[in-house]
Amino acid sequence: MTTVPFDGLDVLWMQIAGTTCNLACRHCFVSAGPGVPRIASMSLDAVRAVLDDALPRGLREVWFTGGEPLGHPDALAMIDLALPHVAVGVLTNGTTIDAALAAALASRARSSAYDVEIRISLDGADAATNDAIRGRGAFAAACAGIRALTQAGLEPSIAVSGVTGSDTTVSRYKVLLAELGVTKPRIRLIPAFALGREVRRSPPAFALVGGHVEGLQCRTTRAVTADGVFPCPLLVDEPPERMAYRLADALLPNRIDHPACATCLATGFSCSR
Repeated sequence: MTTVPFDGLDVLWMQIAGTTCNLACRHCFVSAGPGVPRIASMSLDAVRAVLDDALPRGLREVWFTGGEPLGHPDALAMIDLALPHVAVGVLTNGTTIDAALAAALASRARSSAYDVEIRISLDGADAATNDAIRGRGAFAAACAGIRALTQAGLEPSIAVSGVTGSDTTVSRYKVLLAELGVTKPRIRLIPAFALGREVRRSPPAFALVGGHVEGLQCRTTRAVTADGVFPCPLLVDEPPERMAYRLADALLPNRIDHPACATCLATGFSCSR
């Protein structure tokens, strides 16, 4: 078994929406969906308590995720707790972003000394490809969300999963983003992981090996859910990977023995910036 040292808390992921999502993507690594409260949402008070613990530890970046984080009724209030202190990212499917929400997010980005990144997940540069993975209408709704953000003055980035059936042709996304008003495209390619629905749909072929852990995100990252603290946001639906129930108790070396760890070992991938 390989153990990864803990080098300090740089990045914190908070799974504020648990496994509740308005989509049920065929490759979701936490198998989230409508009416799937397997992992509960976090309360505003819980997020405040975690931030109170994390911020004095040198934290530089917070990411809010789920499920669909912008579906959480307190999502903006949670962003407001973190943004005066650190950079904030939101990993979203983009389908719930209308003009009002886009304006609220853009206003916060303009008034903060720290960066705000809205990262929208797509798996195809056209409806047929994307919706085969994310569900009918997801592409049009996500594109509407991207356009709303750009019109409000906050250009989102996009995340593209390299899973079976997705389109990872970067040039096609650049054309799409230009059509939606994005002038500085940022496209993040996400490798396949042996997690969630993707395992049942098309098991990734990476083999777990050890020894090269210098660049792994779990050296400086922790992920907090309503059900405990995990080494990284990819493993939050894997109960055996829970490190502790309190952040302070999870700031120590962790093992990497889950099949999904093989992807990070093979690619050097990190979920954050």
